[in-house]
Amino acid sequence: MLSYDELTSPERELWDAFPEGRRVDLRTGVPEDDRVAEGGQWGPGRTVRAAVIVALLQGANTAQSGTVPCLRLAGARISGHLNLAGAQIAYAFWLEDCWFEEGVDLSGASTQSIAIVGSRVPGVEAGLIRIEGRLDLRRSRLESGSVSPFHRQVTALSLINAHVSGAVNLSGAEITAPEEWAVSAGGLVAEGGVYCGDGFVAHGEVRLMGAQLPGGLHMRGALLERPGRRGVALALDNAVASTLDFSDGFTAKGTVRLRGARISDHLTFEGAVLNGPPDGHGPSLVALLVQAVDFDFTLARPPSGTVDLRGAQVSYLHDSEHSWPEVVELDGFVYGSIKVDEAGERREAVGRRDSVAHRVAWIRRSPGYHPQPYEQLASWYRKAGHDDDARRVLLARQRHRRQTLPPAARAWGHLLDVTVGYGYRPWLAGVWLLTLTLLGTLSFSTHAPTPVQRGAAFQPLVYTLDLLIPIGGLGQRTAWYWPNDSLQWLAYLLIAFGWVLTTAVIAGVTRTLQKN
Repeated sequence: MLSYDELTSPERELWDAFPEGRRVDLRTGVPEDDRVAEGGQWGPGRTVRAAVIVALLQGANTAQSGTVPCLRLAGARISGHLNLAGAQIAYAFWLEDCWFEEGVDLSGASTQSIAIVGSRVPGVEAGLIRIEGRLDLRRSRLESGSVSPFHRQVTALSLINAHVSGAVNLSGAEITAPEEWAVSAGGLVAEGGVYCGDGFVAHGEVRLMGAQLPGGLHMRGALLERPGRRGVALALDNAVASTLDFSDGFTAKGTVRLRGARISDHLTFEGAVLNGPPDGHGPSLVALLVQAVDFDFTLARPPSGTVDLRGAQVSYLHDSEHSWPEVVELDGFVYGSIKVDEAGERREAVGRRDSVAHRVAWIRRSPGYHPQPYEQLASWYRKAGHDDDARRVLLARQRHRRQTLPPAARAWGHLLDVTVGYGYRPWLAGVWLLTLTLLGTLSFSTHAPTPVQRGAAFQPLVYTLDLLIPIGGLGQRTAWYWPNDSLQWLAYLLIAFGWVLTTAVIAGVTRTLQKN
């Protein structure tokens, strides 16, 4: 147990100020002398032992009546191990511009608000902590180091299964664990949200897998860098959040993984840069099975790696010419509406002349053939009242599918495409029928056929129509035959084309009537 007589001058000042919640500021006011990075050189006049802080937070100095105790310390060198693991802390503490000799251990503690602002700390272990307030680490520099003489901290900031009733504020912080996890916060519950703006930098993976963030995750302008073979900069698998904000220059040098995340409001990458893993291999964004209302993917420039949206569901998709890389996985991606960003204005992506060609090219960026992306796009066009565009999309689907078929099936597909556009262009059948009618009429009028029975009059136009129309009969086809072999083969071909084209016309008309 510490006695007052063995305390140093700055420790006595802190001891006396604690019951009234007064701040103890050991800074000199000279910028060169107050640089936290040089805090290891601060002498005894600015040094406070971690044991003194622990003792005060454990109630060593009895509180005075009519005051609210609070530990407030600025500009100090904290020597020793600040170990509050499992402690029941009844007082808030606020440390600013401090230099910690060793890491901070708050694992399993229960406490009020905690602020370690603008400080240098070799690791914060706060797994299973319960904070009835906020956790404020603004402008601090955290790095993997040693949280105790016997344990090396491989994670610079650990918040595994922590519960914070307020916000977790990391704005302006720099967290470094290049080969490990900069932030490990699986299962974190932060009711007030997590804020990583104002130049937040993480060297190492940021893990928030399974986190519950009713206040959202805000990373506007943040920089996440994950060197190493795995290359995951941010992992938010199965997280639940109101908002995920990666906008205004947010940069990820590694994979952003949101697999199974559920976002009740908007997911935005507006103005973001997704560079993908440093080695150039691997995806820039993995968003399998993501659910969001508003998905803004108007990036500052195209991602360097693939984008995987398989099984994702969004109500509104916003994109631009910079949104998509060369490879996009779209199988199972469902959206209610698409809006495109053009010259700073967001417009509905239907009704534009190049809309269908642009969207089909987007789908073709997906490896292999998958019918669902085409059907989803066609469904969206139909809901918007653009049935012609929907048919063009479905025609593109058939052409893509044809490339996966064996040679004989591909040949038949080419025939259906040229003649009737797979049934999605029934007017082509009319053009072919008219063309073949003119061809037959002109060809059959050059020679006289042989009558099967006398008394019939030969009409080239009626005879051609009788060959082309397989339903019913006009009495000409059975009344004449051709001694000229070439004309007889032409008659056979017209019969075959008649069956194909008439069937296509009936199918096209039936489809149109059903949709109307």
